Parts: sequence; C-alpha cells; structure tokens
Amino acid sequence: MHSSDRSREDIRRFVAQAARQDQFLEVVSGEEARARFHRHLDLSPRGEERVPLAASLGRVLSADVVAEVDVPGFDRSVVDGFAVRAADTVGAAEDRPVALRLNDEVLAAGHAPELTVEPGTATVIATGGMLPRGADAVVMVETTEAVERPDGLFVTLTRPATPGAFVAAAGSDIGRGEVVLRKGQALTSREIGVLAAIGLAEVPVVRRPRVAILSTGDEIVAPGQPIRTGAVYDSNGAILAAAVSELGGEPVPLGIAPDEDAALERLVAQGLECDALLLSGGTSKGAGDRSHRIVAQLSDPGIVAHGVALKPGKPLCLAVTGGKPVVILPGFPTSAMFTFHSFVAPVIRALAGLPPALAEEVPATLPVRLGSERGRTEYVMVSLVHGANEDELAAYPLSKGSGAVTAFSHADGFLAIDAQAEAMEAGTPVSVQLLGRALAPADLIVVGSQCIGLNAVLGRLIGEGMSVKALNVGSMGGLAAARRGECDIAPVHLMDPATGAYNTPFLAPGLELVTGYRRMQGIVFRRGDPRFEGRTAAEAVAAVAGLADCILINRNAGSGTRILTDRLLGAARPTGYWTQAKSHNAVAVAVAQNRADWGVAIETAANLYGLGFLPLQEEHYDFVIPTARRDRPAVRRFVEALETPEVAEALRAMGFVR
Repeated sequence: MHSSDRSREDIRRFVAQAARQDQFLEVVSGEEARARFHRHLDLSPRGEERVPLAASLGRVLSADVVAEVDVPGFDRSVVDGFAVRAADTVGAAEDRPVALRLNDEVLAAGHAPELTVEPGTATVIATGGMLPRGADAVVMVETTEAVERPDGLFVTLTRPATPGAFVAAAGSDIGRGEVVLRKGQALTSREIGVLAAIGLAEVPVVRRPRVAILSTGDEIVAPGQPIRTGAVYDSNGAILAAAVSELGGEPVPLGIAPDEDAALERLVAQGLECDALLLSGGTSKGAGDRSHRIVAQLSDPGIVAHGVALKPGKPLCLAVTGGKPVVILPGFPTSAMFTFHSFVAPVIRALAGLPPALAEEVPATLPVRLGSERGRTEYVMVSLVHGANEDELAAYPLSKGSGAVTAFSHADGFLAIDAQAEAMEAGTPVSVQLLGRALAPADLIVVGSQCIGLNAVLGRLIGEGMSVKALNVGSMGGLAAARRGECDIAPVHLMDPATGAYNTPFLAPGLELVTGYRRMQGIVFRRGDPRFEGRTAAEAVAAVAGLADCILINRNAGSGTRILTDRLLGAARPTGYWTQAKSHNAVAVAVAQNRADWGVAIETAANLYGLGFLPLQEEHYDFVIPTARRDRPAVRRFVEALETPEVAEALRAMGFVR
C-alpha cells in the first residue's frame, strides 16, 4: 500500500474510533465512580512479616508491641553527683553543711554497685549510673564540695535532698507488660527509638502491597534514552513509583508497553501477579489507545467505571478483578497524578495498613478570574501566597494544563469549581485542600515574568538557605499582584506603547522600581530562511507580514513581548497572530520545530535552539517592589544579591546587560 494510502486509512480509523467514543464512556460523578470501585475491592492489609529493626523505617505495625522489660531496667541517676540517703541530708544549709564520708567506689554507667550506702556515707555516681543499695536520692555535684580530712574523704552538702531526687526509677519510662506502640502505627525515627529501648530486634509489620506500574504508548521513551521528535520521556512511571513508595507500597515497574495488543496483554498478565496494577495512557479512544480494550477482558467484575465527570481526569478507567484494583490513569501527568491521589492513593494506604489521610483545608481568595465549563467538577492546582494582610491567603491558579509535569510539584493545594459553574470571579473566597503537607510561607515571594537570568539571583539566595516561591504569571499579572500586596518582588518588562519607556509608566502609588538588567529582543527564525537572512528586523517584518505561508508564533496578551510585537506590527495581523506562546522558549521551540516560521523572543532563546536572530530592541527586565515590603530582610537580601559581581557575571554569561 502506498504511504499516502496508509495515512488516509489511519485517519479514517482515528475518526471512526473518535466517533464511537461516547459509546464506551459512561461518564459518572467522582462519588459514583469511587463507590463502584470500593464496592468490589478487598481493602484489607496484605498479610504481615517480620523485618529487622534497622529496616523498619516507614513500615506499619501489624500488631501491638508489648514491652518485655522495664525502661529503665533499674533505678538510675539522671545527673553527675553523689548517691545518698535523703535522711542524712536533713537540715543541710549554707551555714550548717552536712558532711558525708565517701565510699571507695565510683559508679559509672553500666557498672553494677558493690558497696552499700550506709548511714552517713555517699557514693560518687555518674549520669546513668545504677543507684546502689541504701541510697534513695542523688545530690548534684554542683551543689557540693569535696573535703579531705585525716580520717578520709568527705563531701559537704549545703542543701537537703528529698527521696527520689534526680533518680529515674525502674520502669518509670516503660513498664514491663505495657503496650508501647499500637497496631497500624507508621514507624518514624521516634518509634524506632522506642523499639530499640525495649530490645526489639525484629518488628512485626504489614507486608507492603506490591503495585505494578506500566506506562503505555509508542511515543513514550525511558529517561536516559535518546528522544525523537514527537516523543516524550516517561515521567508518569517515575512519579507513580515514588508516590506508591510514599504511601507504604512497593512499586514494581514493568517498563513501557508499546501500542501492540500482544505485548500489552503479556505485561498486564504479569502485573496482575501483584496486589494492584496501574497503567497510564491508553484509556481514551484515540489512535493507539489500547489499554482499556485489554483491561475490558478482565472479569470478576472487570471495569466498574470508565469516564468520570472531573477535570482533569475524565478518561479515568477503574477496574477490579478478584478484589484486586486495576486502574488506567490518563496519560497526561497532571491528570494522572490528580486521579491517582483521588482514587488510588486511599486504596494503597488501606492495603498498606495505614488509616485514611486527613484532608486539611485552608480559606483563601482567588486573585484572578477562572473560567470553567459546565458538566464536570473542575479541580485547579493553586499556589498560596500571603496577601497584604499576613492572615489572608491568595490562591494563584497554576494553569499549565493537564499535560504539565510541574503542576503538582509547584502546587500547595487545589480548589474545586462546581460542575454547574461557568466561571469563578476574581475576589471569590475559596477553600483550598492542601496536598498532604503543612503550609509553610516562603521567605521571598516572586510573582511576575519568568527569565533564566532571574534564576541567577534566586539561586544565590536559595544557596544561602532562603526559601523562595516564584509564580510565573507574566508582567501584568505580577504588577497586579504587587498592587494587591501579594508578593515581595514582581519581575516586569512592560513597554508603554505611547512612549516606548519600560516599566516606570506602569508604577502605581505604593510601588517602587529596582533596576534589573537588559536583554535583547528580536526576530527569531530558522537559519538560512531567505525571507529573513540579511535583513533588519523591521525589513523582515514588512516583507513577511502579508505572506499567508509565513507563520508567526505570537506571545500571550499582557506580556511585555506582546506589547512590543503589537507595536512592531501596527495594524497588520500576519498568519498565526492569534496563536500564543507563554514564554520565549516556547516561541523558539515552535520555530525550531517548523510549526511556525518566526516570532519575537530574546537572543538567549534563539541561541539555545540554534536559530537566526535579528535584533529589534533592548527591553528592561526590572523588579517592582511594594513599598510596604521594601524593608523585609528577604527583599533587602534580594536587592543586595542583584548588586554582587558574581550575579553580574552570571547575567553577562547569559547575554544580559546589568
């Protein structure tokens, strides 16, 4: 068959499959999908085993632990001093010291006493030393004085001792027969210390559930392998394996399955030997999506839900066979991880013997408008920052799409938009569910435009131990955040179209500008393109603006580069004008991959991707600081770091001018 005929056949097959998609996707609510899933699962822990104490960190106790010894196992001193009879010290004072004869013995820790403390005597004892017969108290060495007399060595006391003073009685910490740790408790370093104190060498723990992990798709490449155009590295496999370990499971990576039924069937059968099977990708009805067809062959009962009214995560497929969970997660990383944490993580915790995780929620305010679509509950990852009032939080959406790998790592939590809502307006109070960790405010909050040069400054601060949170929302978004008092630093590069001046015209009362650095912007294009080679930026734009086959990749509205581009184009709207990229790198990648022919970006991005560059104009990348935050230690340190020779040299090496 001719290659063009094969292509047409592939297109027909894809269209036919897509047309049938609704026939297998019975979209149900998240609550209904979860109920169906749990109805058929066996959520009991997967047996128990005994492991060495040194290997028990993070494991879950399968039984109560009962102490077979007292801790301490004897009466012992908790200070350095002298073991005495309390009755001998009655009446001791500065003006009436009491003298006790010292016994010929020193009780170091681990030494069994041989002599009895008789009336009128005392014995030297170290911290941890065993209290000798006859003694019922210890006097600190700091409150005594040794005296040598003709008839021997004495110790004089100027304070009386009470019975039991500075003595830890046998069993006062742990008594024999006491339950020291309970079944179901996860072991940290603290619990392991308790187990060691009672002499336990082996620990009874729940067997970790073995969770098979299989990535699918011809486009998936293992990290470390060469990557071809159109392929992506397998991030889901690594993320899921780490998440399973965090939840008390044992990940069993099965690698990457190609879009081929026989190979996929073999790997699924292998995965079913474990306690659970997770697949990522192939759950939709697109070209090459095969996972759901293989899983559909399972029974007892098989697939219980395929399609959930959630965003992200609609293609989620939940199945059970013989009480064992089989889940096909969406291929996009954010969708995969959100559905994993919502539907799979509670199951793994149960199989590992852990109690359900407690969801912690905090109130916040949405600083920007969020659009949505009716029919699906939408969950939006957000990053939290303190507002002008330190007691208030602003929830910034991390709108990177379901394919973004970084959304979960940058997010503090997520908020929900009701299935019947079309939008959530700026200023709306929201409830943010935290992603399993306490919210710790960063020392420095940076909200605005992103640049690799900024990393030179922030990297220096992070190296000094400062915590930094940086949100890339563009220049206009950063300026708005600074006006609301929601950040310490707002990196901006905004040009006033009327005057050509950068940043200063946009300042409002209560905001200050700190000079940053300059970076050259210009036209990026593939080297050798005669439409651009040998021309100035203005000449090139004039020549190609009217060419239908010369495609522009534009920048997002509100960015400084978009303002510059619109000023350059005037009334012209070249092909591709409405296609927007959110970063200089995204513009350069689109041109390098031949999806566009030109765009406006910084010279550093052009050099990074081996593109031609026509200089257009230097832009000023500066920093807006709310006056109310100017004297914060982290802000002062940022400004100081910006002035250092090391940062200036790093910026020069990147092609920027300080």
